[in-house]
Amino acid sequence: MAAAAPGAAGTRRIAVVGAGIVGTSIALALRRRGADVTLVDRDEPGRGCSYGNSGAVSPASVAPLAMPGVLASVPGMLFDDESPLYLPLRYLPQALPWLLRFVASARPAAVEAAAARLAAIHAGALDAHEAMTRELGVPELFLRRGHLHLYPDARALAKDAGGWRLREAYGYRVERLDRGGIEALEPGVSARYQIGMYLADHATILNPFRYVQAMAKAYADAGGRIVRAGVAALLAQDGRWHLPGTGEPAFDDAVVAAGAWSRTLVAPLGVQLALESQRGYHLQFEGGRDVVSRTVVLADRKVFVTPMEEGLRVGGTVEIGGLQAPPDARRAAVLGRIARETFRGLDDLTTRTWMGHRPCMPDSVPVVGPVAGRPGLWLATGHGHLGLTDSLNTAQRIADALLGAAPHTASRPEMAAA
Repeated sequence: MAAAAPGAAGTRRIAVVGAGIVGTSIALALRRRGADVTLVDRDEPGRGCSYGNSGAVSPASVAPLAMPGVLASVPGMLFDDESPLYLPLRYLPQALPWLLRFVASARPAAVEAAAARLAAIHAGALDAHEAMTRELGVPELFLRRGHLHLYPDARALAKDAGGWRLREAYGYRVERLDRGGIEALEPGVSARYQIGMYLADHATILNPFRYVQAMAKAYADAGGRIVRAGVAALLAQDGRWHLPGTGEPAFDDAVVAAGAWSRTLVAPLGVQLALESQRGYHLQFEGGRDVVSRTVVLADRKVFVTPMEEGLRVGGTVEIGGLQAPPDARRAAVLGRIARETFRGLDDLTTRTWMGHRPCMPDSVPVVGPVAGRPGLWLATGHGHLGLTDSLNTAQRIADALLGAAPHTASRPEMAAA
């Protein structure tokens, strides 16, 4: 057998920093192509943000968080602690640079550009996840029964008209339902909701944590290494990357998929990411899974209600509050109150709460690809609430570019070291 050429997949040592759904997907994709891969995280795979997400596989989510008119919502973000998009006043000084970019991203031309990028990275996500669950031996985790977005009236629907126009512009079929149509799909929904927008082909992962764990097992079974260690720094020396504290020799390439912590990890290298944590909450009703039969979105309140293997998960909203502050119990309590107002049979169920950090760029477009000026450094972060949806496609982009199957180009032209 001929020796592998220098830089070939089998001879490159690659570190993937971050073992959430994005990082684990990347590690598996690289390992399947023969690369020598080490997946590094301070916790077990899937235990971070991926543990508590709502499980939605939502390729039609092409509308960024910042849409035209968002400036009018800023006062509510600052002074209403029940707002779906909340920025505590204490965090405003730290968040102000991101907030200004967020408002600028709501310009119509910027929204159109972001939607095009999001549509490109979402393409084929449904089939990819369905195939992956089969390959991993967990097909029962994939529920392809659609997403039902609910509105109390036409006025509420009109506030989201721009987002629905974008979905339809990118070819996603949407069926508008009246109250009878809602009841035919989800009879347990309260009379508050009179209009439904139904994406029939969308899907839900019924246990995101178990999904990541199955992926990590497949990666390890294929010879991939998992190292439990915190990564405090990335050091470039002699054309290779060192990860102090991991006990590992130097790597040819380092892929940073550390979610909301990616910004602080790469900043000492001169890489400036306009990244903030979308602090997301969920409240889970144990034993309440059958209250809904698919992902239901209470669109006026930006709340996702999903059937999970272990109960009914009620999640969503965005809190821009940084990485250090403890969870705000009021945010989870609001989710519980909304769920009990909307669905019967929840009052006597035990609940548990969770908060995690979703990495969010001002324009909602993730950063995927190499860093110009830093050979061997790659980024895969900023997916916001679409990390699950985009994880497999992100992995293929990184694997294609890193291993030479596609040109080494970034998903964002501004991605470079200072």
